[in-house]
Amino acid sequence: MLLAYLIPEHPQHDLVKSLAKREHAVNATVLHETYHTAVFKLRRRPEATVNALLGYMRFVLCLPLTAKTVELGLRLALKHGLGGRDALILASYLSAKQIGELVTLDNGLLNLWQVKLGKKTLKIRAPKELTSKR
Repeated sequence: MLLAYLIPEHPQHDLVKSLAKREHAVNATVLHETYHTAVFKLRRRPEATVNALLGYMRFVLCLPLTAKTVELGLRLALKHGLGGRDALILASYLSAKQIGELVTLDNGLLNLWQVKLGKKTLKIRAPKELTSKR
C-alpha cells in the first residue's frame, strides 16, 4: 500500500492518497519491502526512492521491531498460516498500544479481518472501507 501511496502514477494511488490526511504508522518491514519493489521490480531510481521513503518517515509513526515483536510474529505465522513478512507486519501493529487498525491492500491479510492479542483487537481494513466510513 505504501508503494501506491508514494507513486502518483500507481493504479491504486487515488485509493490511498487520503492517508496523507490521517495519522498512521508503518514498520521497517513495509519500508524495506517498498524500497525493494520500487527499485528492483518497478525500476525506479534508488536515490529517489530512498529520498521519498525518508521524507515519508518524517511525518509517520515508525513502529519498532523488538525480539518480543519477532516472537509474536512467529506465533501469528503459525496460528494463521501467514508468511514471515505478513506475520511480522501484523505483530508490529498488534504490539503498538496506540494502533487499533491496519489498512492494507494485501488480500491475505484482509481475509483475516481482525487479529487478537489478549484483550486487544487489531482490525484489518482495505483503504476503500476508510473512505466509505466518512
